[in-house]
Amino acid sequence: MYSTVDDYLADKDPAAVDAFRKFRALVLALGDDVEETVHTSEISWARASSSTPRGFAAAFLYATRLEVALDLSRRVHHPTLREAYPTTGRVTTHRLSLSSADDLDDGFCALLTEAYNTASMTAG
Repeated sequence: MYSTVDDYLADKDPAAVDAFRKFRALVLALGDDVEETVHTSEISWARASSSTPRGFAAAFLYATRLEVALDLSRRVHHPTLREAYPTTGRVTTHRLSLSSADDLDDGFCALLTEAYNTASMTAG
């Protein structure tokens, strides 16, 4: 297990790292209640404002791509969408594959904000 985000990113593709850092900044800017956890294979974020923190996003680097999972209360479409699958009765996880930081467009940012808001509705 990596102990820090920098440890996780240390041996990764520079362009993918750039996309990850921009994505991470967007996630952390969503609110003071965003909790970040570094895992062996990914970084995840939860909304910790409730008694039961609820994850809403995760990301990992695969070769030169940033892979992102967003939990939403509905199924959506986006140009970077790889797959979507129900994970609970109320949440559908969307896996998006981004080839550059340019893929973090307004549509993507709207989905990220929706995932953050969904976490407060599905927690507890």
